[in-house]
Amino acid sequence: MMSRLSWPTALRVPGRVWVIGAPWFWLALFFILPFLFVLKISLSEAVLAQPPYLDWVREVEDGMVLIQLNFGNYLMLWEDSLYLAALWGSFKVAAISTLICLLIGYPMAYAIALAPNHWRMPLLMLIILPFWTSFLIRVYAWMGILKDNGLINQVLMGMGLISEPLQILHTPVAVYIGVVYSYLPFLVLPLYATLIRLDNTLLEAAADLGCRPWKQFLTITLPQSVPGILAGSMLVFIPVMGEFVIPDLLGGPDTLMIGKLMWTEFFSNKDWPLASALASVLLVVLIIPFVLMRHYEQKTADNLG
Repeated sequence: MMSRLSWPTALRVPGRVWVIGAPWFWLALFFILPFLFVLKISLSEAVLAQPPYLDWVREVEDGMVLIQLNFGNYLMLWEDSLYLAALWGSFKVAAISTLICLLIGYPMAYAIALAPNHWRMPLLMLIILPFWTSFLIRVYAWMGILKDNGLINQVLMGMGLISEPLQILHTPVAVYIGVVYSYLPFLVLPLYATLIRLDNTLLEAAADLGCRPWKQFLTITLPQSVPGILAGSMLVFIPVMGEFVIPDLLGGPDTLMIGKLMWTEFFSNKDWPLASALASVLLVVLIIPFVLMRHYEQKTADNLG
């Protein structure tokens, strides 16, 4: 009679541990560990070598280990106005782009949520369809649309609205157009997922009590959609803060953003420690709105409970 094979008792792990541990292992492997490498490089000193930095943990004579931390990279970020201006430029572009996406995306998500069931999937497909094309190709397409002899200028001149081409490409306006176009779906989709789950009985009760439609929206729909607004706004704001491709291709020399500056420090100046310090500061800045959002969600859940 064959006996059943089983794991040794010491190796048996409850299923709950696997379910909880798998995401944490993924985060540790692909987020925490790479960030620790970046943080380690940011505390190093730049040298003309390969790799272009001097490790701050190195062995000296007689087996002694020398630890020499370099915080000068972080001091340079604070003292040099260029890096503060780049950080402020990234924050401004991300904040304004998020607001524009919200003003455009909320009516889109609301209209899809109110559409008949047989129309929702085709409308959502129209939102997702741009993702089927490479992000870089889509940005290059906007270069052709926005240039002096591009589609927009040709249409405006053909209609007689302008007599000479408008300078749109390589301006901040082109950056906002590219960012809003590229990241609008990231706001529409989570907002739609929130709006589709709203309790319509509250709207019916408000209508029975004589509440006007605009007041129903302001007092019932809008407050209940705040979680979707916050989630979508974070999905737009966070990646735009570190955006490099769109400012580099559509923006001009006066478009100063932190992602473009990090590229310059990494690949042109070969100053990996300073670029890593920039990346570390950017990560800390991006964690702040995320923590505030989580605090708001927890506070809302406690109030509802």
